[in-house]
Amino acid sequence: MELETLAACVASMSCVVTQIISGLIIGVLLFLVASGVTLIFGVLKVINFAHGSFYMLGAYLAYTAYVVTGSYTVAIVVGALGVALFGILFERFFISRVYGSNVLMQLLVCYAFILILDDAVKIIWGSEYLSMGMPDAFRLPPIRIGGGFAPPFYLFLIAIAIAIGFALWVIVERTRFGKIVRAAAHNGDMVSALGIRTPYLYAAVFGLGSLLAGAAGALAGPVRSLTPGMGFSILIMSFVVTVVGGMGSIAGAFVAALLIGVTRSFGSIGFPLFVDGLMFLIMTLVLIFKPTGLFGRRFA
Repeated sequence: MELETLAACVASMSCVVTQIISGLIIGVLLFLVASGVTLIFGVLKVINFAHGSFYMLGAYLAYTAYVVTGSYTVAIVVGALGVALFGILFERFFISRVYGSNVLMQLLVCYAFILILDDAVKIIWGSEYLSMGMPDAFRLPPIRIGGGFAPPFYLFLIAIAIAIGFALWVIVERTRFGKIVRAAAHNGDMVSALGIRTPYLYAAVFGLGSLLAGAAGALAGPVRSLTPGMGFSILIMSFVVTVVGGMGSIAGAFVAALLIGVTRSFGSIGFPLFVDGLMFLIMTLVLIFKPTGLFGRRFA
């Protein structure tokens, strides 16, 4: 443990600001991935274990679009929409076949696609580390905040991720589509009996959840190295976020993602060998004292 180093950081405003911003970066990216996981589970009752691979696919698609066009905006759009389309096809041709099946069957289908996508990435992009590089628009001096400094791209990343999260909340809570989605989460058979084509609805929900993972991968491209299998670590963290926040809760995913992000950021200073342990300790305590998660509810 490096408690003296942690205490020195907490006593320094510059260090605190730097670590908080670092934690927010981790948190908002985790939120985008975890919100897709919790949205899909909340409506379809499917644990999409391949979600981390969707994040990886979004990063690689964004990288390709950026190399071809030189536009980071185009890269984000291509990464998000490309993964959304892939998610819809994945749901229609594979996941829809295992609705209502044993959870193990769902996990096996998803795990098979983790292996398939990892190999596909190696075939198409190679197994070497790739880097998108910082877009020209963000090659600016750091901005001073409360005694610390933050790269402009980090602030953009935080702002755009929060904006996407807010848009998701509006869609789910304030639109007709969102009302139908929430109704389907409670009773899909009744929604179908009312004339709603639930197969299309499920495909749309899965596509929206996949879009969030693709957007996270595309946004992370300039600050993360691209490599086959890069989605596994964020998959594990996103499931921790989903469990801590509560299955099916978007607000819970947001709060839990920020909590995990800040914990990892400061934990890397005070407990460098126990960062993952801290994350799982938080999850364990939540499971013991509030098994449904901070904002979750029980599912029948």
